[in-house]
Amino acid sequence: MHEQHDVPLSGMTTMRVGGPAARLVTVTTTDELVDAVREVDDADEPLLLLSGGSNLVVADEGFAGTVVRVATSGITPESADWCGGAVVRVAAGEGWDDVVDRFVGEGWAGVEALSGIPGLTGATPVQNVGAYGQDVSQTIYQVRTWDRREQAVRTFANDDCAFTYRHSLFKGTDRYVVLDVVFQLEVADLARPVAYAALAEGLGVELGTRVPLADARAAVLEQRRRRGMVLDAEDPDTYSCGSFFTNPILSRHEFDDLVERVGERLGYEGPTPPRFAEPDGRVKTSAAWLIDHAGFAKGFGLPGPASLSTKHTLAVTNRGDATTSEVLDVARRVRDGVREAFGVTLVNEPVLVGERL
Repeated sequence: MHEQHDVPLSGMTTMRVGGPAARLVTVTTTDELVDAVREVDDADEPLLLLSGGSNLVVADEGFAGTVVRVATSGITPESADWCGGAVVRVAAGEGWDDVVDRFVGEGWAGVEALSGIPGLTGATPVQNVGAYGQDVSQTIYQVRTWDRREQAVRTFANDDCAFTYRHSLFKGTDRYVVLDVVFQLEVADLARPVAYAALAEGLGVELGTRVPLADARAAVLEQRRRRGMVLDAEDPDTYSCGSFFTNPILSRHEFDDLVERVGERLGYEGPTPPRFAEPDGRVKTSAAWLIDHAGFAKGFGLPGPASLSTKHTLAVTNRGDATTSEVLDVARRVRDGVREAFGVTLVNEPVLVGERL
């Protein structure tokens, strides 16, 4: 366990913004993680858990409490056979893309479409990380946590995690600290069936085709790089939290209202918003489409220090020296513009600390 004081948090987040932590404690074992959290709770002081910083926007004023930075490690196969698949326990502090790379190399299928996503493994169940037709909820077997209220270790089976689109039991609450995640994967040479049109096009195959695991991973990384979604120190488009807004999920009535407003604005013979049926009867549509058609082009905000990505309108980027306030100003203008144009309020995906959108 390592303790520091007045450490800028900007260097620990992919958005590269945020003031100092009054106290920063870095933990490298699960026992240290639990001990550090218990110490702060016993003192009744503010606590912020810092994972990979890829989904976090911290206020310019910083955090006036203790930040516990998770740096635990360990990838432990608990079983691996053709019949039962591979069951693998991964420490919360393991880098997610390193985990995906390991799984692909071992011939364990199920998360290859989640290649290139920054952050740590412990954060993946919190917002049910997903991309290109896969969500971690499809392969998570268990999530082991520290329950701060009960002061005890508590393990959740998949069905108990309340996974939905970019959400889970663990999101929106500070009660649970993820200690490790157990994945159940298919032992296979081929990836799961390709479930995303752009990915299938990039691979030159039909939707539903199974391709070699390594090919699937390479194709996903290529798609993400083209959109500025793979961290690159030389590319300011990647100084972001990835997608800043989640795709709206609307009732059928709300979606019909959206189609009407789009028709009024763009013409009834013009484009219509994408619709994807949800299991509960609601309709998911595309936040990027709404942003584009509300008049916010790639690079909106330039030449300012914060802008939409020049590669993808769903990402708000720090061009190198932006403040948190400047980043959120761009996000607010986009959110408000979409709401004014189409009556849909976009919801931020990253967690805001000390700020509100």
